[in-house]
Amino acid sequence: MSQWRLAAEIDDIRQPLLAERDRSAMCAIATLVEISGPAPRDIGAQMLITEDHHWGFLSGGCIEADVAAHGRAAMADGAPRLLRYGEGSPWIDIKLACGSGILVLVEPLATSDPAVATLLSGFAERTPVLWSSDGRVRAARPGGDAPDRAWDGSRFARLFEPALRLVIIGEDASALASAGLARQMGLDVVLVTPNGPEAAPFDGIGYQRGAPADALDAIGLDRWTAVAVMSHDREDDEQGLAYALKSDAFYVGAIGARARLEMRRDKLRGHGVGETAIARLHAPIGLQGFGKAPRDIALSLVADVAREFHARSAVSRSAGESMSSIAPISSVGR
Repeated sequence: MSQWRLAAEIDDIRQPLLAERDRSAMCAIATLVEISGPAPRDIGAQMLITEDHHWGFLSGGCIEADVAAHGRAAMADGAPRLLRYGEGSPWIDIKLACGSGILVLVEPLATSDPAVATLLSGFAERTPVLWSSDGRVRAARPGGDAPDRAWDGSRFARLFEPALRLVIIGEDASALASAGLARQMGLDVVLVTPNGPEAAPFDGIGYQRGAPADALDAIGLDRWTAVAVMSHDREDDEQGLAYALKSDAFYVGAIGARARLEMRRDKLRGHGVGETAIARLHAPIGLQGFGKAPRDIALSLVADVAREFHARSAVSRSAGESMSSIAPISSVGR
């Protein structure tokens, strides 16, 4: 009897790797390193594989079970695999619906590997980590401005950035719906509700009860953070907005009517926010064309934030073409 692969939707292997580090001595990582033609995933998509589970997907469900089997075989014998599927593949019984050819690097690794410790430390501390591996030897170092993903035919490199974080200021139904949806989508969520209840409304999110500006200062806004002001007419709303607009946050938005937008801009100027920073404000917040129900607002906000976040690195992603023309056919299968 088949089962739903709910773990396939997890796109960041750092999340399950963090949980599995204390449970499993060995695991395997499968990375999509080359594409020939159209494909459902970008180069750099990954799966994490353990003895009894796997997370992520590489090609819309066509190959994941086979990749997981190769991952477990690699864990058993310690040898990496370079697997070709689709066009040019030795496995004619495994078809890719998109008609393309893809190359997958499968590497076994110990969860105690120092590179894993560096990767997960960067994940916790919200610092980028440059990871590179040839399947046998890997390295990880904090920071780096390398291309998002790169494959030279024998070694793959990827810059792991901090997770997308959404800070929501508010307490009404729209704020709660937005926090819940963002959490379900895998975002790092922090809810700020000045003088709010003692406990967060649900598990899995951060929670601050101080004034908006103070809370944002305590959180620390980096360039992987979005801020959404979803409270209504609080006296300290503009102080929080002003703080966010002066920060490195890549997205700053505020709910409210268009008729009040110029008044809001005047208040921001009064808080010392310059015109360039004010121009960054997304107001009214979210994508336009949705309804005004709380869940509609939540969907428009989370979609807008995700679009802005991914647009920054879209140029460095695969456009459906191989990033390397020298994939070593001799290494396919082992």
